[in-house]
Amino acid sequence: MALFDHSRYVSLSMEFRCNLRCVHCMIEGTMDRLKPESTADFRRILARNARSREWDGLILTGAEITLNPNLPAMARAARDAGFRHVRIQTHGMSLDRPETVQTLVEAGVDEYFVSVTGPDAESHDAITGVPRAFDRMMHGLDLLDAFEGVTILTNTVVTTRSFDRLAEVVDRLSHLRRLRQMEFWVYLPMAEEDDKNLVARHTDVLPHLRVAASRAQALGRAVEIKNFPPCLLGDLAHLVLNEQPELHIDPAFWPEFMRNGFYQCVHRDRCAATDCLGLSTAYIGKFGWEAARLSPMQYDPRHRRDAARQILCN
Repeated sequence: MALFDHSRYVSLSMEFRCNLRCVHCMIEGTMDRLKPESTADFRRILARNARSREWDGLILTGAEITLNPNLPAMARAARDAGFRHVRIQTHGMSLDRPETVQTLVEAGVDEYFVSVTGPDAESHDAITGVPRAFDRMMHGLDLLDAFEGVTILTNTVVTTRSFDRLAEVVDRLSHLRRLRQMEFWVYLPMAEEDDKNLVARHTDVLPHLRVAASRAQALGRAVEIKNFPPCLLGDLAHLVLNEQPELHIDPAFWPEFMRNGFYQCVHRDRCAATDCLGLSTAYIGKFGWEAARLSPMQYDPRHRRDAARQILCN
């Protein structure tokens, strides 16, 4: 069972600057022209929720939301509008300052979704392109871990540069008491070809992903896996959860996002899985259709999610 009900959250992209240079960044080609949601848009969402109470949580995101100086004020306003939870999606470097963490917690940010690309400084910093990014992020996680009422989530993007160290990421974060959920997002290149050679073969990823997920569960963490065929995971297939909170973002993002291609699988017409995105166009171009490795799934009540909500919706 999922720890969070994504239908009870709404996500707003409020910042499109970033001070990392992650090799797997989904919006690096559009970051300079994507526009954050306006103050008026933000206020409309808050007013809507104040009336309807349709959402429990607000997610503030973008390229790097902690670069927005209005973040604490936005969190306070969201709480005043009836949001029970305010989450930020962040690379975590700015959280290495105790005063920043104190300010955010006091403003009402109680959930922190932090990107962890590798288990150590060498691997993490090589992927993010900035020295000391790992040390600063880890210090921030340790600072957050001291606050009652804080929930930590982590995300690790699965690429050719990270897939064989997923279990090490789980081990490195095992000391965090407030880490409630770990997510593993298989890389999508936002293009029809894998120009950066970051798309890893699913069968190469599989043993490492299974070990990482099992170790995380053994630590009491919830696990979500994104963009990976559930038919390959066997008894862990129920961990694939591709649905997302309602996302408000510059419409210019969607044509780029859809270049990935979705629901492509030779077994699609015979498969009962409703929470599978199939293979991306770039994956098929690199590895083929994998017809012999993939297989149609039988109905499983744990996968009876609404397929229409699997891809991020605006």
